Amino acid sequence: MVPGKGRLLPVAEAPVVVCNEEYRFVTAEQLRAAGRASGNIVLEPTGRNTAPALALAALAVVDADPVLLVMPADHVIRDLPGFQKAIDAGIPAALGGAIVTFGIVPTHAETGYGYIRCGADRPDGAKAIAAFVEKPDAATAQRYLDSGEYLWNSGLFMVKASTWLKALEALQPDMHKACLAAWQGGSRDADFLRVDKATFLACPSDSIDYAVMEKLGAAEGLGISGCVVPMDAGWSDVGAWDALWQIADKDASGNVARGDVLFEDSRNTLVYAQDRMVACVGLDDAVIVETPDAVLVARKDKTQNVKQIVAALKAGSRSQASAHRKIHRPWGWYDSIDNGERFQVKRIVVNPGARLSLQMHHHRAEHWIVVKGTAEVTNGEKTFLLGENESTYIPLGHVHRLANPGKVPLEIIEVQSGSYLGEDDIVR
Repeated sequence: MVPGKGRLLPVAEAPVVVCNEEYRFVTAEQLRAAGRASGNIVLEPTGRNTAPALALAALAVVDADPVLLVMPADHVIRDLPGFQKAIDAGIPAALGGAIVTFGIVPTHAETGYGYIRCGADRPDGAKAIAAFVEKPDAATAQRYLDSGEYLWNSGLFMVKASTWLKALEALQPDMHKACLAAWQGGSRDADFLRVDKATFLACPSDSIDYAVMEKLGAAEGLGISGCVVPMDAGWSDVGAWDALWQIADKDASGNVARGDVLFEDSRNTLVYAQDRMVACVGLDDAVIVETPDAVLVARKDKTQNVKQIVAALKAGSRSQASAHRKIHRPWGWYDSIDNGERFQVKRIVVNPGARLSLQMHHHRAEHWIVVKGTAEVTNGEKTFLLGENESTYIPLGHVHRLANPGKVPLEIIEVQSGSYLGEDDIVR
């Protein structure tokens, strides 16, 4: 995230985004909302860490062979001029065939980040990498800070597409082979680039650092070096809720609130309320995250352990591990706001000019009520318009379609009733 609405870099082309296929529609919608719509959204059928993800991005643009600025989605950059300065400093090394990583100038003895020990200055303005260091204990982190030789490992990189593919082929041939085969066996689906699922599932999983960066020094004859450029740009890795608390604006008691939140005798607490009002009494150093799917309550210093909760949900085959109440689609989104025996209620929003597929159901009937905008409804052999506060009934087995011919989002309430209400009861 970068504050402001301007372009991140004056010379930047349309972004290449690599994401899990589950998030394809919300990713496309966020890009459109940011004015950066992209025809290069690469879909991974499953996560294989950052090295294969970068390989897919490089394969998407290697014919033009641009310099790629590799940025994880969970970072915050507060100082855009400082960020631009570091990027400019790294371009000569990247154009010269190096893989550039950006090291954050440390502000305190942080134990939650890995470190990079800087080596000698290079002719291209970057610094050699003397060593990558794992997350240290407090005493070691203080020693790193005092020495002035260490930078935080940001996970930001700059590299030419061809350089990355060459390095991966030399140092991780199995990974390179799997990514190339998955790419060549893939297909385009509108704005999305799908890789071959079976091939990609066989791809080894590893990070950019472990797969390539830490091995470059021993790769004699490769002709590719790694280097680091210091960055002082108000950077933060927002990888957990406590990190979000650290960078957010706080009240006089150190509390952060998003949504409808009340604090009483509480300090240093973050509350994110998406759907309901949350009241806090006598809390210190806590995190509460309220969503339609579930509620998380944790000590602020334990939020990294949420992965254990996710594992438990998966082990118990809980629906919260695999599905959300609000689902994004190419035409908009829907929210399953209530359900019970033989009924389900959905709030459906259709984007201007969009429409759903022509379909029918074997096991359920539907009632549609327009609450905002204008709906174009196909119901059996009839097609007609519905305005606000108007409704229609779709009998079981009737072919039907919903479309938005207007210039504002269409919002309807759909009431389903029948013996089976699963999403797989759709015949197109």
